[in-house]
Amino acid sequence: MTTITKQTIKGGEFLIKETRAQDIFIPEEFNEEQKMIEQQCKDFLAKEVSPRLDEIDSMKDPKLMPSIMDKAGELGLLGTSVPQELGGFGMDFNTTMLVAEVIGGGHSVAVAISAHTGIGTLPILYYGNEEQKKKYIPKLATGEWKAAYCLTEPDSGSDANSGKTKAALTPDGKHYLINGQKMWITNGGFADIYVVFAKIDNDKNLTGFIVEKSFGGITMNEEEKKMGIKGSSTRQIFFNDCKVPVENMLSERENGFKIAVNILNIGRIKLGIAAVGGSKATLSKAVKYSNERKQFGVSISSFGAIKHKIAESVTKIFASESAHYRASQNIDDAYHALVSSGLDSAKARLKALEDFAIECAILKVHGSEVLDYVTDEGVQIYGGMGFSAEGPMDRAYRDARINRIFEGTNEINRLLTIDMLMKRAMKGSIDLMTPAMAVQKELVSIPDFGAEEDTAIFAKEKKAILNLKKVGLMAAGAAVQKFMMKLSEEQEVLMNLADILIEAYVAESVILRVEKLIALKGEKAAEIQKEMALIYLHEAIEKGASAAKQAVYAFAEGDELRLMLLGIKRFTKIDPYNLKEARRKVANYVIEKGEYPF
Repeated sequence: MTTITKQTIKGGEFLIKETRAQDIFIPEEFNEEQKMIEQQCKDFLAKEVSPRLDEIDSMKDPKLMPSIMDKAGELGLLGTSVPQELGGFGMDFNTTMLVAEVIGGGHSVAVAISAHTGIGTLPILYYGNEEQKKKYIPKLATGEWKAAYCLTEPDSGSDANSGKTKAALTPDGKHYLINGQKMWITNGGFADIYVVFAKIDNDKNLTGFIVEKSFGGITMNEEEKKMGIKGSSTRQIFFNDCKVPVENMLSERENGFKIAVNILNIGRIKLGIAAVGGSKATLSKAVKYSNERKQFGVSISSFGAIKHKIAESVTKIFASESAHYRASQNIDDAYHALVSSGLDSAKARLKALEDFAIECAILKVHGSEVLDYVTDEGVQIYGGMGFSAEGPMDRAYRDARINRIFEGTNEINRLLTIDMLMKRAMKGSIDLMTPAMAVQKELVSIPDFGAEEDTAIFAKEKKAILNLKKVGLMAAGAAVQKFMMKLSEEQEVLMNLADILIEAYVAESVILRVEKLIALKGEKAAEIQKEMALIYLHEAIEKGASAAKQAVYAFAEGDELRLMLLGIKRFTKIDPYNLKEARRKVANYVIEKGEYPF
């Protein structure tokens, strides 16, 4: 019997290396235990959250959200990432992603839980010393203590390291006095523990501190009035000579900015998958309504324009989900490899996430923009009721919007995607130069029209994805040559390049998912999924071609421009496909099921 070894891939290498379908994880592979956890999360939302959404958003009862989090804690939903020896369940990364996905349909509750379990708990779990972890993590895992994360300030948002909050050592050397202001602090109103970032004396970089509310010297403004996620506690918090024991410094002095950056990597991919969960919940409501709403004597779901909206929404969700679980399995695989090489568990988790920071940024952008698309089309499907506060789309639409700002704006994440890729190329950890030069050579060569066609499943589609990656390499290589060290100032071009990468990654992910699904269940069983993969691929290539043209128009001219435009045309060719019929097949299947069915 031949054993096929799983091929490992480094973060960002998807651009230059082919991934085999058998090497990725797909959601259809979740085991029975994981499905039970998924159902437990759905039951929690159905019982504790969905019937009380208006009450939660009104914020009339300040104890309501903490009490809901207590119930989540009783069910173990706050300790999924926490090792068993510290009172949690020690689940693998994929399972914690599944929990985040389902809870993502919980509106403001999803925000409160994700802030507590993510940016509130993980800095202590991954950077705390043994005493700190033993003191704080068990109570955070059960929800006995609630956590918040204090990084953003009035003058430091995306530029987090420019924060002005100060920490000064007391004369006896036993405490730090923290003074400053933090804003947009999720869970700020009821948190017991704050992870606070401040600069000691005239340090260049931030330092992290674990601050208990009981330390005193903490005051806060009233709850912020927000466009959406109204039930989420969001406060400005003021530290006035807040006395923090020296042993509550988190990690080392001036390591705060690194903590913030690495914790955001986790936050980004978790936000992305939560947005996928929110998208599924929103689409299910829209499909149900389209079946019930009658016009001209028939359900509006029978109209082609509505079918188009449903098919586009479900396709984007399915593709985004494919990419998220592909990346989360990569992160899990990297983690296990690091642990088996002797690295400490917490450090291995951080290193694995850092390695796939490019994918985390891509997925944050994609997931949040899919949610925005789905909620917007959900409003449209509901028509007048979509604009009414009496219907569910009002809340869904408003709550979705924050996700393109949370965890670094989508603009910042697009810029980071290219910045991280270029830095890795300059360090030599990813070889972009060789494939970029090969693309340049191919541009001036005569296409091989006589090559034999590969008849394997998705062979043409995989070639189309490979060519889309070539478009990205061509445009990026030319941009680097043109702008050199000033490329970082050309944000519009960088965002165009990021869009090519995003579409290539997600299109490849959905094609690989369906290829693996066909291998497991047969082509007939995956007929609708195959249609979605082809719909997404065609649209991804169109978007990639448009982004590439915008990029090269910005810096090339004359013969160079003409050559690159010819290259874009050549590398974005794809066989025609009747997308209208494909969408109708997908929509009919979803409409019959009456909800998101995959």
